[in-house]
Amino acid sequence: MDTTRKPTGMMNRREVLRGGAAVVSSLALGAPAFAQGKTVKLGVLMPFSGGLELFGAQAMQGIEMLVDEVNGAGGVLGRQVEIIKADNRTDPKTSVERVQQLIRRDRVDAVIGPITSAARDAIRSSIERGRKPLLYATDYEGGVCSDYIACYSALPAHYVDPLIPYLMETVGRNVYLFGADYVWPQKMNVAIRASVAAAGGNVVGEEYTPFGVKDFATTIRKIEESGADAVILTLPGADGVTFVKQFTAAGMKDKARIAYLGFNENYLPGLSAAESEGIIGCADFIQTLDRPESRDFVARQKARYGDDVVVSYYVSAHYGITRFFLDAMQRVDSDDTEKIMAALPGSMTVANGEVTMRAEDRHVDLNMLLFEVRDQQLEMLKYIGKIVAPSQCA
Repeated sequence: MDTTRKPTGMMNRREVLRGGAAVVSSLALGAPAFAQGKTVKLGVLMPFSGGLELFGAQAMQGIEMLVDEVNGAGGVLGRQVEIIKADNRTDPKTSVERVQQLIRRDRVDAVIGPITSAARDAIRSSIERGRKPLLYATDYEGGVCSDYIACYSALPAHYVDPLIPYLMETVGRNVYLFGADYVWPQKMNVAIRASVAAAGGNVVGEEYTPFGVKDFATTIRKIEESGADAVILTLPGADGVTFVKQFTAAGMKDKARIAYLGFNENYLPGLSAAESEGIIGCADFIQTLDRPESRDFVARQKARYGDDVVVSYYVSAHYGITRFFLDAMQRVDSDDTEKIMAALPGSMTVANGEVTMRAEDRHVDLNMLLFEVRDQQLEMLKYIGKIVAPSQCA
């Protein structure tokens, strides 16, 4: 059942002015041109149950913090911003039902979410028929091109371009590809195979598994027999944690390094220090990143949620995509969808350098980095900088 969250105003004015100065500046208060009491409605379509609720909760952290900062600074166009939550239960069919409610019943100004590509693709026709912006902020396989969809997402080029050369140079040239049996791992591995071949490496095995497998002994044995120097994982969620545990228990971490695409701070509580140590990954933001904007972003999260809060790239990406939308609404002085989407492209700094939303495909150019898990923290190995992925409308 859908639930509505009204603006909370949990950050006081001093916190907004100190930590959210850029937001206050970009969303300068406009004239209250709309009827008093009317709000800007953001429909947040996320998995709050069904298996991926952790990622839905991370997305909400970023959205909530931005909304509190914006409302504390006076709102957008003289209106407060309201969040309307909708649980898609990690299910594409439910996603369609919920997005239609958000558009028709709740009359939202934009929909933020969901997490999986399957859910995103399932609601696309509803978004386009309803002429409502869909703001998507999860890394994905690429290929979405629509007048009504904007993506704050790491694409295959963002991951593959920095990671594969690093593995070839520092770990070894023989890699084993293991992922879940759905579109994102398969499309990622197409790009990985091409990059490995171009670098003179070898893909010594490629395998996909359905969700929910509990015993990976057969796959681990294949990896050992293949002579792989590295295993590139595209196995999200609990299945990935289970694999890493069994891989470590089998003594394989001394034989092959794990490079885990999509790995982030949320995985660490499920793994022991021995299990997580040495995992290599690639991201546009990590919680320990030592840059002024990164430290500020984490500090604002801690001020709102407490010192133990996890701040992953899911948080920063959903904060960023929401801010792109509210900035555009303020600039055009209108809630007209076409005007807002036309004004969406531009640049801003969120949690790691300047991020640019491109006009040609409404995807972002991201600053990427390589990291390694050390002492149950993600520590930067190398700062890559901005990667410009191919246009998704080409």
